[in-house]
Amino acid sequence: MALIDPQLTASQVLRTFHRDEIFLFLGAAFTTVGLVITGFLVVRRRFDALLFWLAIFAILYGNRLWMKSDLLGMLVPPSSFFEHLKATIDFLVPIPAFLFFQAAGFLGKSGKLVAYIACGILFGILIAAVFGAPLYWLYKLNNVIVICALLTLVVQAIRHPARDRDFIIIRKGLLVFAAFALWNNFGSVLGHKSEPYGFGFFLGCLGYVAARRAIDRDQQLSTLQKELEVAKRIQLSILPTNFPTSEHFQVAARYVPMTSVAGDIYDFHVGGNGKAGLLIADVSGHGVPAALIASMVKLAATSQREHSAHPEKLLAGMNTTLFGNTQSQFVTAAYVHLDALKGDMHYAAAGHPPMLLLRSGEVTSIQENGMVLALFSSAAYSSITKPLVKGDRLLLYTDGIIEAADANEEQFGHDRLCELFRQSTNRSPDEAADLILDRVRKWSVSQDDDLTILVCDYEGGHRA
Repeated sequence: MALIDPQLTASQVLRTFHRDEIFLFLGAAFTTVGLVITGFLVVRRRFDALLFWLAIFAILYGNRLWMKSDLLGMLVPPSSFFEHLKATIDFLVPIPAFLFFQAAGFLGKSGKLVAYIACGILFGILIAAVFGAPLYWLYKLNNVIVICALLTLVVQAIRHPARDRDFIIIRKGLLVFAAFALWNNFGSVLGHKSEPYGFGFFLGCLGYVAARRAIDRDQQLSTLQKELEVAKRIQLSILPTNFPTSEHFQVAARYVPMTSVAGDIYDFHVGGNGKAGLLIADVSGHGVPAALIASMVKLAATSQREHSAHPEKLLAGMNTTLFGNTQSQFVTAAYVHLDALKGDMHYAAAGHPPMLLLRSGEVTSIQENGMVLALFSSAAYSSITKPLVKGDRLLLYTDGIIEAADANEEQFGHDRLCELFRQSTNRSPDEAADLILDRVRKWSVSQDDDLTILVCDYEGGHRA
């Protein structure tokens, strides 16, 4: 029996490895790129056909380079199974490639039909290979389909008008890849080892575009964050910082937006002779659109100061001003006018949660609701009058307070708010507002709405 020289065998393996190492590296690199893209899609939790098919294409292409390497051929004993396995991967690679180029728009207007027909034929070839059909003719048919597809890609890429710099770069990468792939499929002397360089160049072009777009997005995000910070300062500037010093009333306000800017707003209408009005409003939606409309609500309320003593007229005037100007968003609002000298209050609301009255340790809901603002131009409102007693405490709030949900999706609710408000009896208005806000934020898993609170204590009327 002839003995194999171990030194010679090791030398052969080493030479084969050095001959294949660039392709083994490219195979590992392509597979890694595909896995990174897949991980990005998983983290993003949103399907993107272009990235998905590119990831599958890159992973299969990288694995094909390893499967077709001479080094693996030396390590795996020759067998029909191994040859059919390599063929299966060969026939599988073009399928995600077709779907990627179709998603990228490189197959023209009829790209979807072309891609589906080609993928159907390739899938049939794949099934035939699995069941042991002669590989020679399957490879020939596969080459014809790939060559036709590559020629179509080249023609479409050249004819397609350049939309921007990114498209031009991707098109150049595609043309280089197509040239190498055509060279390979036409049977160049470079053999199957030529195509990976073109694919590597194409992936490099895609990577460059992706990196440049990522940098652009970071810059845009930075600019947007600066603009939001300015918008936040502007919005805070239109909210009153403190209630004017009064011998009749003490008011504490708390405002916690869900995002940088919010759709909640509050305002004070303070007049002479112990009169004051408290307004709170909540625009549907969140973020910048709601904040812009909240600014309009502020202006609408300011324009109705002549009706400060008549909540129903103030809300009706605000509704007329806002109607047709809120882009289908609506506004809930509540307004209470307090008269220390007469010892009474007038309250009206527009689809807003009821105001709470704490008197002698008991909490009462005061509700006089009309239609939300900005839905109908002819909406009418009515007010309710209640006596004021020294020591009364009022609470106005937005629905983010009672709708805050815990891990079991149970809302904080009206009853818990009433009990918490009752517990604030011996606290100052500022302490009461902080207590409510702190409990609500501890209750909720995350802040899903803006939070606004107004706590008002009535110190009694003092006639001159």
